[in-house]
This record gives sequence, structure tokens and C-alpha cells, in this order.
Amino acid sequence: MAETKREIERKYESDESGLPDLTGVAGVASVLDKGVAELDAIYYDTSDLRLAAASITLRRRTGGSDAGWHLKLPVEAGVRDEIRAPLSDDVPEELAGLVRSRVREGQLVPVVRLRSSRDIRDLVDAEGRLLAEASVDAVRADRLFGGEGSAQWTEIEVELADGGDPALLDKVEKRLRRAGVRPSKSTSKLARALTETASKKQRKKAKEAGKGAGPGEGAFGGEPVTAGDHVLAYARAQRDAIVELDPAVRQEAEESVHDMRVATRRLRSALRSFGKVLDRTVTAPIGDELKWLAGELGVGRDHEVLGERIRAGLDEVPHTLVSGPVRERWQTWDRAGHRGSRKRLLGVLDSPRYLTLLDTLDTLVADPPLLEAAAGKPSKVLAKAVRKDFGKVSELIGQALEQPSGHARDEALHEARKKAKRTRYAAETATPAIGGPAKTLTRSMKSLQSLLGEHQDSVMARQTLRELSAVAHAAGESAFTYGLLYGREERRAELAEGALPKAWETIQGAMEV
Repeated sequence: MAETKREIERKYESDESGLPDLTGVAGVASVLDKGVAELDAIYYDTSDLRLAAASITLRRRTGGSDAGWHLKLPVEAGVRDEIRAPLSDDVPEELAGLVRSRVREGQLVPVVRLRSSRDIRDLVDAEGRLLAEASVDAVRADRLFGGEGSAQWTEIEVELADGGDPALLDKVEKRLRRAGVRPSKSTSKLARALTETASKKQRKKAKEAGKGAGPGEGAFGGEPVTAGDHVLAYARAQRDAIVELDPAVRQEAEESVHDMRVATRRLRSALRSFGKVLDRTVTAPIGDELKWLAGELGVGRDHEVLGERIRAGLDEVPHTLVSGPVRERWQTWDRAGHRGSRKRLLGVLDSPRYLTLLDTLDTLVADPPLLEAAAGKPSKVLAKAVRKDFGKVSELIGQALEQPSGHARDEALHEARKKAKRTRYAAETATPAIGGPAKTLTRSMKSLQSLLGEHQDSVMARQTLRELSAVAHAAGESAFTYGLLYGREERRAELAEGALPKAWETIQGAMEV
């Protein structure tokens, strides 16, 4: 079973003069010699180094106190999450799953071997508690794939102890800098090994690749210039978010499913809203697949949100008005939904359909189907698309307000909510080019979306309460509390409907300014 550890560390260049004396650094009472550990690690990646390109490392290491498989995922500069698994001959399936959004159908192969003699020092406080580990590593790197180069160097590494204060690293760095030690130019040993063991041809290719403009950048690199540049920048950001959130979803990180679902919706909305920029004959099938993915992500997420809403409502009911095993029945429903949706979602993330979609998104941003309007001025092309989306929202709100309360109005409000989301995302795309007006529309649509979302959540909660009530009734239990909760949800929907006309009038007024 894999375990996760948050790793906060800094690396420094060393001229082999060793580690300066760190005794006396604020909080450090003693520096303890822990001896030398011999470490031997094989790093795995695809043949085109997709993991390295994303600053992800996967290794099988022997020696030291933490021998095993280590997968390191970047969090921010100097911070990584290290997921560990026991030693085995092959890459553990759990770790392979966490990099599947990068590897896809590719193969993980040994690319570099790193052997290090690590001279370790523990930095402890006056009570002997570990504050950080400092080490001097004498490293030898050997290329195993794509070349036969070797390299050697010495570096200093300082890693914060679990639960330690990151400010300590700043204090240690001041001492190191005074001793002539400087931060490493490489983010990791692997990054340095790949650079220093590369052939001349590989270095030339990497240098040429670095000169090109990325998808969403201007024709000559740098900031977006045309309407197409802006749409592609937004599309690329959402593609990146989907890929980067994949491991977090697999690990059940908080809000990860929601965030990944939002990214898929944002991208799909952009493809639909800016059909004059990107050819819809090409993007429509991609949009269909994004809709499928968002739907699969929504199975568990919608159940989670709905379950929390019902639980919160039940918590507000006085004990004297809770008739029968209502909470137990809700808990059974909630657990069953979570188990089923979790298993289903993992199957989706491992499916050929999902991996093919990721490949398709890569192609979309690398070789976009640009139309003539893509070369136009963003302030004109993007604004026109945003106004069109806003017009559709306005039309749907008007239709909904003409309907009497009931199923027809519920459906109309739900459609208006979806169009408000689309308009919000279109305005987000246009904000870097248009500025203030797009920001105002984004805020307005977010507010409208929240109000209509409250209404839709009430609709779904009432549907679930009816189902739970029917099951309870069939089991001979009282349905009184379910009816009470239903009535309260009905009132919440009425309040949302009542607030809509004034809210919409305010939004229209803001858009006319």
C-alpha cells in the first residue's frame, strides 16, 4: 500500500568543500553526524521523457532508510508530494495509475541510474527534536535510454523534517550563502542528470524546442495577440488542468473531482462559444467527449453535494421531529453512492476512451483548427461571441419567468443556469483581452449561476427525498421527516425564484453601463 509524504527541500551547488557548520542557525542547537548512506536509484520515464517534462520523477531505489518505489509530484517550488510503495521488480500499479494521464498508452522504461554517497547530518533543537536533514551527495549519473552519457557532481540538500517550519530553510540558506554555497540551477537530480548525460543532438533538439511559441502564445511567442491566441491560451490551461488533476482525483484529494469537472466544462464551453475561431466541425466531437467526461466526473460529485445538502438539512431538524431511522437510511444511501461512483470513476480514468481524449486535446492545442476570425482583433471577435452567449441567457431567463412554478419552470431555470455557466467561461476567456466589461460579466454570471444552482440543488434534493421516503414507507417506517425536509427544500426553491427577477434586473443594469 502506497503512502504519501510532503517533501519540502532545497538543493545547492557544492564545490566539494563539504557542508558548512550549521550549528547556531536560529533554532538549531546541534548538528548530528548520521554517517554515509549508499543509494542506488533507477529512474523510469517514457522514451520521450513525458514525466520529466512535467517535473515528475518515478524511481526504484535501494539503500538508505526509505528503500522502495518513489513517485514525486510537484506541488510548488521546492515542495513535492512523495508517494512511496514497497520494493518490487515492476512499477507498482498504484503508482503507474497516478502517472497514466501523462504516460497514456506509452511504456515506462529505465532512463537514468543515479548512485549517490550521501553524507547525512541531522539538525536538531535543544530538546533533540529533528528540524531538518542536511546532506552532501556525491552523485554519479548514467544514461540508460537514449544515450550512453555519464556525469558526476556533488550537491548539498536540505530537507525539512515532517511538520517543520519552512522558515528554517530560509535561515539555513542564509548561512550557506555566506559560506559561498549557491542554489542549484536544476530542480532535481534527475533534471541535472538528463541535461548532463544528453548527447549533442539531444541538447540541440531541446534548445530548438524551447524557442518555439507554445499553444496559445503569439505567433512569435510571448503574450497572446490575436483572438485565436486568447482562445488557445484558455483551452491549453484547461487541458493542462485536466491532466494535472488526474492523480489528485485518483487519490481522492479534496475538491479534485470538482476542479477537474470544471476544467472539462470550461474547455467544452470555450469550444462552443468561439465557433468562429475554432472550426466546429473539428471541435464538436471533442466537445461531445468532454461532455461525457464531465458527466462521469459528476456522478460522484453530484452525489457528494446532494448528500451533504440532505445531511445539513437533517441536522437542522429538532430531534423531536425526526421520526424513524432517517439518518441511518441517509448514511446507507450516501455510502452506497460513494462506493459505486468511486469504482466507476477509476474505470473511466483507466479507459482507452479517456486516454484517447487526452491525446485529442494535445493535438487540438498543438495543431488547432483555426478559422479566419482567429486572426482578428480579440476586442472585436471575442466580445461578439460573449454578447451572443449573454443574449441566449437573457432569452432563457425571460422564458423561465413567464412560466408558472412547477416542472416547466424548473427545466427552464436549469437551462438558463447552464447557459450562464457557458457565458461566464466565455467572459473568462475574453478577460485578458477585454478587461473590465468581461470581468463584470464574469462576476454577474457567477452570481446568477449560484442563485440558479441553489434552485437546481433543491429540485434534486426533493427528488432524492421522495425516493428515500418511498423506500422507508415500503419498509414500514414513518415518512414524516422526509416530508418535513421536502417542504423546507420547496421553500428554499421558492426563495430563489422570488429573488431572481431583482437579481436579473441588477445584472442587466450592470451590463448596460
